[in-house]
Amino acid sequence: MSEQIKVGITHGDINGVGYEILLKTFADERMQELFVPVIYGSSKSASYHRKVLDHSPVSFHIINHVDECSPGKINLLNCVKEEVRIELGTATAEAGESAFIALDNAARDLAAKKIDVLVTLPINKDTIQNDKFHFPGHTEFLQDRFAENNKALMILASNSLRIALVTTHIPLAEVSEKISKELITEKLSTLNFSLKRDFRIETPRIAVLGLNPHAGENGLLGQEELRIIAPAVKEAQDAGILCAGPFAADGFFGTGRYREFDAVLAMYHDQGLVPFKTIAMDSGVNFTAGLPIVRTSPDHGTAYDIAGQNKASEESFRQAIYMAIDIFNNRRDYDEAGENPLRKMFFDRGKDDVRLDLTEEEEEA
Repeated sequence: MSEQIKVGITHGDINGVGYEILLKTFADERMQELFVPVIYGSSKSASYHRKVLDHSPVSFHIINHVDECSPGKINLLNCVKEEVRIELGTATAEAGESAFIALDNAARDLAAKKIDVLVTLPINKDTIQNDKFHFPGHTEFLQDRFAENNKALMILASNSLRIALVTTHIPLAEVSEKISKELITEKLSTLNFSLKRDFRIETPRIAVLGLNPHAGENGLLGQEELRIIAPAVKEAQDAGILCAGPFAADGFFGTGRYREFDAVLAMYHDQGLVPFKTIAMDSGVNFTAGLPIVRTSPDHGTAYDIAGQNKASEESFRQAIYMAIDIFNNRRDYDEAGENPLRKMFFDRGKDDVRLDLTEEEEEA
C-alpha cells in the first residue's frame, strides 16, 4: 500500500466558520483513512468552537512539529501558541494574525515537502495584512512564495464547471486597463496545461468570455473584444489550444453553453464567480493552478453572519480536500508518463508483446 498523502490544512479566521467546518468534516472517522491530516491552528481555538457549537468530541492529536504527525489520527499542529480572543462574527486584528501564523507555517512545510498539498480555510483579507502579508488573497501570497517562471491562475472547479480568471482581486474600475493580449494568452496557456496535467483532460476545450455587455457588440459597446480578446484567442488557437470566443457572458451561461466546454476563462472576478457560485456553491472548490505546489480551498468566505450557529456546510471543504488529493495524484501520473514515453510504449506492455533488437548497452540500461 502506498504512503498516504499528507494534507496540510490552515484554520483560517478563527472568528468565522473554519473550525465548525473542521469539526463537522472530521466527525466522519473515514476521512483520516484516506489521507493524513495536518491542521495548522490552535488547540484552544478548536476547543472553544467545540464548546460553543456543542459538538461531539473530535479527538485531535496535538503536535508541535509536522514530523510528529501520525497516520490514522487528526493531527493538529499547535502553531498559534498564544491564547487569542475569539469574537465570533467579528473582524479582528488578533484573528488576522492567527490566520497568518497558520498560513506561514504551512507554506514553509509545503516548501520543505513535509506536507504534500495545502487546503486553506477562509481568511479575512483585510485583518490578515501585515509586514509579511501584503496581498489581496491566498493566490497572490502563494504566487509570491512558490512561483518560479510561471504565474498563478485562479480556477473555480466543480464536477460540472471550471472557471478561470484573467484578473482576480482588483477593483472593477481597473480591469479594462489590466487585461492585455499577452496576459490572456498567458492565462490560456496555463489553463490549457492545467486541464491536461491536473485534471487529466487530454484535449481540453476552453471558452473565453468577453469583457463588455454583448461581448462589445462589434465595437459598439466597447473595443476590448476587437483589440485584445479576439486577437488573444486567435493567437492561442494558432499555438494549438482549442479555445473559442469571446462570448457574451450572460447568454453563454443563460443558455447553458458552458456545458460544451471543459473550462471557461472569465475576464474578472465577479464575471466568473457569480455564475459559478450560483451553479456550484455547495460543492465548488478554489484551486490555485500554475504553481509547483497544490493548493485548494472551499469557494466561500469566513461567513461571519452564521459563525457559531452550526449552520455552515462542510461540503465545499470536503470537496477541496478530495480535489487536492486527486490533483496531486494526477500530476504524479502525468509526469511519470512523460518522463520517457518511448520506453513506456515498448516496455510497459510486457516482454512478450514487443521484441526489439537492442544493443548490449541498451539491454543493460
